[in-house]
Amino acid sequence: MLLRIKQLWNEKPLLFIIIVAAFFRLLSVIFSKGYGMHDDHFLVIEAAQSWVDGFDYNNWLPGHAMHPSGHSFFYTGIHFVLFWLLKQIGVTDPQHKMYLVRFLHAVYSLSIVYFGYKITDKLAGEKNAKVVGILLALYWFMPFLSVRNLVEYVCIPPLMYATLMLMNATEKKFSFRTYLWIGFVVGISFSIRFQSILFWGGFGLVLLIQKKWKEAFTFGLGFLICAASIQGISDTIIWHAPFVEFREYVRYNLANSYSYNTQPWYNYFPLLGGILIPPLSLALLFGFFKKWKTHLLLFLPSFIFLAFHCYFPNKQERFIIPIVPFIIILGWIGWIEFQEKSAFWQKRKKLLRFCWIFFWSLNILPLLVVTVSYSKRNRVESMTYIASKHDVRSIVIEDSNNDNYTMPPLFYLQKWGHVFYVTKKFPLDSLYKQTNELKNSPALPNYVVFMESKNIDARVAAMKKYYPDLTYETTIKPSFIDWLLNYMNPVNNNQTSYIYKFN
Repeated sequence: MLLRIKQLWNEKPLLFIIIVAAFFRLLSVIFSKGYGMHDDHFLVIEAAQSWVDGFDYNNWLPGHAMHPSGHSFFYTGIHFVLFWLLKQIGVTDPQHKMYLVRFLHAVYSLSIVYFGYKITDKLAGEKNAKVVGILLALYWFMPFLSVRNLVEYVCIPPLMYATLMLMNATEKKFSFRTYLWIGFVVGISFSIRFQSILFWGGFGLVLLIQKKWKEAFTFGLGFLICAASIQGISDTIIWHAPFVEFREYVRYNLANSYSYNTQPWYNYFPLLGGILIPPLSLALLFGFFKKWKTHLLLFLPSFIFLAFHCYFPNKQERFIIPIVPFIIILGWIGWIEFQEKSAFWQKRKKLLRFCWIFFWSLNILPLLVVTVSYSKRNRVESMTYIASKHDVRSIVIEDSNNDNYTMPPLFYLQKWGHVFYVTKKFPLDSLYKQTNELKNSPALPNYVVFMESKNIDARVAAMKKYYPDLTYETTIKPSFIDWLLNYMNPVNNNQTSYIYKFN
């Protein structure tokens, strides 16, 4: 068996790497249920399924919204079509739908490994392509992200495909059709994640620097055709004006640049240094900046993207995901060239070997844990449990330890409508007054989900004073990864859920 693996690695390395990548992504498809962050569920899955069911969960559509919300309908719309088709053939179980969604994303994500290998092979040969390929396949966060509905990750394959096509096209005679298509592909990425327009600017700037005027014009034309076809037409149909969602996206983010997670300009550098695992992360960052002149097509779009996000006050970890594969590719190419010419490193082969052993030792444990982690388990399973009772009218989220309540994933509840809640700002007496006005209404809640164990006995007792027929149903515990993240930082609001029922 080991001999067969070694033979495959030596004779068909790309096939071997794709098989390895597929194996770990398949584990995530099967075991990594739930969702990673707020946006990859509530802005995609929740919205799409609600449209299928005749509801507008996020109030994005005319009739519910007075103006555009600043979201692209393209990626969410694809899920709407998928969920509509599943409904036609009788697939209604949310978990079954998500198995398919994760599988499709896992297959799609293999293109990142493929394009990364091909780009590196073209620039630095097969030996280095094998290293980059296996890193893209087995970095600890890659399988987990590959099955998430995270637009920052989903927009990467078109950008890598466009990069590879541009590399090939610049070596040949000008082809109008080729550059038009490359621009169109980048336009697809823009339609998934608006901030991908920074890559478009970077690609175009490289062509202008190289004085490829026809190529730059044709590339830009392809981008505009794609953007007009997807964003222009969809916005015109929905809002009777083109590009209004993109304009609202820009306006909202400029107006709220300090409203969220404001961090210093250098915040992404320690983040990249951490998630890419030192000492390899330091080598990759060094190599990325070292080779900027030689491989401008790889460097400039990513650098513009990074520079913008360093400048912009609102910084979240996921924002920087689109450039991570490019840092790995160019970073390795730059580092290995430096290493091979460095007298220091040539005399310290044992130290290099130790660095690799250290990296893989640190990478393998989170890879095995995160790849199969059930993220936001208590939230998802709480809704799944209540849905299985088939008598839910509506629910109350009791989150009185906090100012705001934890949003429940109603996709798994399979029932849309108003969610009642109890928080520090909206206490029990306010809830009682609200529900008292709904006597005999079909919207009257009959299930309560108490979030987290803090003061749970006192909170249940307080609820029973207003609703004396409150009875215990079950307890839903968080997954190991949820517990660990909450233990490391309580900001990660993943807790035990206690489900009660009243009539």
